[in-house]
Amino acid sequence: MDEFILIFRHQDGNKVASPEQIQVWMKQTMDWIGGIAAQNKFAGGNGLPFDEARVVHHNRVVTNGPFGEIKETIGGYIIVKADSVEEAVEFAKGCPVLQGEGNTVEVRRIAKSDGTNS
Repeated sequence: MDEFILIFRHQDGNKVASPEQIQVWMKQTMDWIGGIAAQNKFAGGNGLPFDEARVVHHNRVVTNGPFGEIKETIGGYIIVKADSVEEAVEFAKGCPVLQGEGNTVEVRRIAKSDGTNS
């Protein structure tokens, strides 16, 4: 069994949701993760708040960010255990993030500690 990271990408990062909407999304997300955990396939994850974020550029210039003006932001991730990328994709299809138009969940296999993919 491999581990896969599911990365939550949000479009229009400058839109601010109401506290009530955030609570609804958090409950939906916790229920979704709970369903994965009930199958013993949840390995971890975190949200990625925007405060205290920095971007280091190729020339070592550091800027504050990410900013809401950018088209896409990464809002968080989870790591799941799956027998195949197809199984990990099935988990991703249930992610509440996908309720937002243009939002995506990127699914990627995590390399083994020796650097191999399998």
